[in-house]
Amino acid sequence: MFRLIRGIVATVAIGLGLLTALPPASRAQDNPVTAIDIVLEPGGPMIERATAANARLLKLYPEGFALDAEHRPHITLLQQFVRTDALDKVYAAASAVLDKEKPTRWTLKAIKTYYLPSPPIGVAGIVIEPTEDLRRLQAELIAAVEPYAAKTGTSAAFASDEGGRDIQDYLIGYVADFVKVAAGEKFNPHVTTGVASQADLDTMLKEPFEPFSFSPAGAAIYQLGTFGTARKALKALPLAP
Repeated sequence: MFRLIRGIVATVAIGLGLLTALPPASRAQDNPVTAIDIVLEPGGPMIERATAANARLLKLYPEGFALDAEHRPHITLLQQFVRTDALDKVYAAASAVLDKEKPTRWTLKAIKTYYLPSPPIGVAGIVIEPTEDLRRLQAELIAAVEPYAAKTGTSAAFASDEGGRDIQDYLIGYVADFVKVAAGEKFNPHVTTGVASQADLDTMLKEPFEPFSFSPAGAAIYQLGTFGTARKALKALPLAP
């Protein structure tokens, strides 16, 4: 069943992006290029709603994944290949952008639920209104990281327990093209909540959704893994109040 769930994520291209608990910092794999994921971690209201949605989905589809202290909800801002020897500069550049923007002061709005289909099941999530603040933050992070970016990488740029055999060829192209295919007007901020059958998800989508507001509570940089998951914690990026 794990292979089935991984197949779903392959279909949706960007992956589930599950987070593991962050240490203060970590080293990337010993490779000249590292594939990174810069994320915002949402505050209480989104955590509560995403966790509740995940619990419901697990009852419908126990083979899915759990959102818990070890797999936290998040919002991907940028996936990028960067030079491993420049990681400290990437951390500093991203921190400088976040210090300037102070996203904990923002109010973001969850506007609907959705899912990405891979019949007969799908990956569900909560969509966040793509505000000008979010788009500006993404654009500034892209610009800040660009001096340290690599055009592409190999499977060795990703976190892997299988010697890179679990890193899909399409994923390398997706990360290399992220700025073109998932930024600016194409940016779709969301929090993934779980997996269920399409029939159940179709029923859930018909239910009224009450929009709610929340603010970012943290930020981090991860090394990407199989199917675009935020696999290995590299650096926590504290946000100023």
